[in-house]
Amino acid sequence: MMSRLPQLTEDADGLLEETRRQLGKVPNLYAALANGPAALAGYLAMRDHLTRGVLRARLREKIALLVAQENRCTYCVSAHTMRGKRMGMTDEELALTREAGDADPHDDAVLRLTREIIRTGGRVGDEELARARAENVTDAELAEIVAHVALNTLSNYFNHLAQPDLDFPEVAI
Repeated sequence: MMSRLPQLTEDADGLLEETRRQLGKVPNLYAALANGPAALAGYLAMRDHLTRGVLRARLREKIALLVAQENRCTYCVSAHTMRGKRMGMTDEELALTREAGDADPHDDAVLRLTREIIRTGGRVGDEELARARAENVTDAELAEIVAHVALNTLSNYFNHLAQPDLDFPEVAI
């Protein structure tokens, strides 16, 4: 399939260079998002701030993969599967993540809560919240989980609109 929006290579605002700094390359999704410099700048700023939060990089990657799975985003499932493998995640761990599960009780609670946030639009019930708290999910983590859902939903939805060329090995949803 052909991308619906051009993938920009000119970088008058330095946003593609910032993308390269954060990710090591400029994926086609970001090159297409650069059509709206304010959108890409906002996305990059939020992403950059969240990398300095309380959630570990490995758990952030699992959240991103789960959000992509829930949003049925082949591009992002493919990208986050590749990144997860580069972080040492096994195929079994990646498959479990896509089902909102994890062998670690805390991370399992985070992923289950993430899926509940997505599926309820944030209207998580008291029981689900109590289960997460029982596994020591903190208030700071709760705030960042919602922020990661928002950040990754932005990229998933934009991908659905723009349909950039896939520049990762495809992973079926």
